[in-house]
Amino acid sequence: MRLIHTSDWHLGRSFHQVGLLGAQARFVDHLVETVRAERVDAVLVSGDVYDRAMPAPDTVALLSEAVTRLIDAGATVVLSSGNHDSAIRLGFASDLLERAGLHIRSSLSSIGRPVMVGGVAVHALPYLEPSVAGEPLGAAEGTHAGVLGAAMGRVRADLAVRPGPSVVMSHAFVSGGAASESERDITVGGVAAVPPGVFDGVDYVALGHLHGRQRISDTVRYSGSPVAMSFSEAHHTKGSWLVEVGAGEVRCAPVEAPVDRPLALLRGDLSALLDDPAHRDAEQAWCQVTLTDAVRPPGAMETLRRRFPHTLVLQFDPEGAGRAPRSYAARVAQRSEAEVCCDFLAHVRGGAAASGPEQELLALAAERSRLSRAEHDDEGTVVGEARAVGAA
Repeated sequence: MRLIHTSDWHLGRSFHQVGLLGAQARFVDHLVETVRAERVDAVLVSGDVYDRAMPAPDTVALLSEAVTRLIDAGATVVLSSGNHDSAIRLGFASDLLERAGLHIRSSLSSIGRPVMVGGVAVHALPYLEPSVAGEPLGAAEGTHAGVLGAAMGRVRADLAVRPGPSVVMSHAFVSGGAASESERDITVGGVAAVPPGVFDGVDYVALGHLHGRQRISDTVRYSGSPVAMSFSEAHHTKGSWLVEVGAGEVRCAPVEAPVDRPLALLRGDLSALLDDPAHRDAEQAWCQVTLTDAVRPPGAMETLRRRFPHTLVLQFDPEGAGRAPRSYAARVAQRSEAEVCCDFLAHVRGGAAASGPEQELLALAAERSRLSRAEHDDEGTVVGEARAVGAA
């Protein structure tokens, strides 16, 4: 079987307030062409199909067009829900759609029931929030490793009576993967990353969540997102994996996606950036510019855009004038919500740090707040056993 492993489409996403739907539509064109040219049997999308639980109408229309064209091109399409998706909305009418070649996995009851493509069993695991999925799955511990271990128990039970090649799709943070700034943290609340050994026993693991295409092992890989969503991805090569799965053999080859507009990271004083011919390629790129002038130039953004019209982010880091104070947003960017709360508590108490019990209480409050928001928006959850009949 020949399959395309892709993930993290995040349909409807914006890049610094610039809509990405056009670039995402061009990726769909590329994907359809690849399916035809490579005679692909199945397209696997490992979670975060949408960027939000309630996608806009034009976003839904693009997904509808994408799966229709892929199926018309001869591929079976398998979608699994990610932490950005609404499992209920993504899984609507899944039983009916399955008859047309679109297989959506967003429920607990679907775990252990593969999509058969030729002689290959494709087990698509929805995103599993530990606090929601742990008890129904009988997980030994309330972590991502615990719930995925329990889910893989169901997968292995199926494979024990169904010999042959197998593929698992999962949306998770697996140890050894490199993150970028555009991913939402799913390791909050002290929940650790998932070790790759959780997936032992299958021929290929098609991962989603991390936005850089990367290899955890020969048979455990992230496809990454098809378009860049932050300047931290400036050095990524976007695309997917073309995977051939046969009896006892797996071969993988990268497939590069079209670049709608490249990214450029520029640093220097304003006059040098405007005059340096080495930056000619950046004139057509989305730019993040850091100016190092000792004195902030007036009208810097307007001046920069005369040469670099697609500049989206402008930062200042004066050289020779001491370290400029960072903004509050920059200071807390790498800190968890619980840590920010502890910092605030210490601030209002004149430097008295939060005690151990206070830290635990604030961490619990932050985690419950996160879960409450997700439940309110129906985002990142999974359809339970009792509600899964129409969403399997």
